Amino acid sequence: MPDPYDPSPSAGDRFTFGLWTVGNPGADPFGSQVRPSVPPPDLVAGLAKAGAWGVNLHDNDLVPFGTPAAEQERILAEFQKALADHGLVVPMATTNLFSHPIFRDGAFTASNPEVRAFALQKAMRSIEMGVQLGAGTIVFWGGREGVETDAARDCRDALGWYRECMNFLCAWTKNQGWDLKFALEAKPNEPRGDMYLATTGHMLHFIETLDHAEMCGVNPEVAHENMPGLSMVHAVGQAMEVGKLFHIDLNAQRIGRYDQDLRFGSEDLKGAFFLVRMLEGTCGHAAYTGPLHFDAHAYRTEDVEGVWDFARGCMRSYKILAARAKAFDADTEVLDILAANHADARNIAPTLADFNSNNLATLEALELDVDALASKGHRYERLDQLAMEYLMGVRT
Repeated sequence: MPDPYDPSPSAGDRFTFGLWTVGNPGADPFGSQVRPSVPPPDLVAGLAKAGAWGVNLHDNDLVPFGTPAAEQERILAEFQKALADHGLVVPMATTNLFSHPIFRDGAFTASNPEVRAFALQKAMRSIEMGVQLGAGTIVFWGGREGVETDAARDCRDALGWYRECMNFLCAWTKNQGWDLKFALEAKPNEPRGDMYLATTGHMLHFIETLDHAEMCGVNPEVAHENMPGLSMVHAVGQAMEVGKLFHIDLNAQRIGRYDQDLRFGSEDLKGAFFLVRMLEGTCGHAAYTGPLHFDAHAYRTEDVEGVWDFARGCMRSYKILAARAKAFDADTEVLDILAANHADARNIAPTLADFNSNNLATLEALELDVDALASKGHRYERLDQLAMEYLMGVRT
């Protein structure tokens, strides 16, 4: 009998990995790579075997910087053949605007307008490649968009330049006739001392200042929200509530550490549970229906086979958590506790939903027993314990 937690696109699973994730050779600032570099077509084959649905990429993950045009076309043709042979899709593409030394002071927020011009040129060429591969979403992670010292520039100037570049790319994309979504990704620090637009909340506000806010949303990442101790669940909920969750990066992270990009679910399992519950819509709201992308990589201890253990582990953990969330939200005791807390015997909620003269009069006339309301417990201890028991497998 097939294992219900094994990933399979035929079962409707929408799991994706970046070439930079399963292709990570295990190098870090203190040591060189420990795994061989694997060609992108072989990574596609490995992902298909592991049960993934799609593969995402930076421009330079596939085509090294400075590659001549003819060689680029050969690489793209070889990659497209691998996609066709193994049945994988490319739902998202992104641009590397952080590795080359030209971006040492930023890309879209660099003080030098020539650097900003080059960043736009590179982004446009990258978007063209993404469109050629079938991507419908373009992610922007501003890896160098920040400072080590605020003596470098006024952040208001930097945000203005960032806005100009995003407005330019939105207008250029529309002029090309492409129906693309742009997903902006926040991070608080690393590799810069302080990054502009440090959280998903920052990004959501910034998007509303753009000329084409309708085509721009966010790409929250677990690690990036958790690094400063924030809640990924709340970041995703805020994005979903305003219809701006265009993409998502799943991984794991210990609070206060450097950007670890650990296997999904391997840290803060309860946080991962509530995140999956939200994405799957088992708690009552609409589900997220986009790609489920794992922006993580295997431990440096692993060889190539260990990379595929890592990839399968990410996908299996998501599916296990989805099943646990579905069972939790169907549990009668859970439903009873939630119903009791949301009960509205006096039909007060409609009064609070809209300001008008009738509702104002109704609200001011309400007699509320403050002492009785203050004395009432909510049974959240029991509710949380039920969630833990589903996580620990005591309840199924």
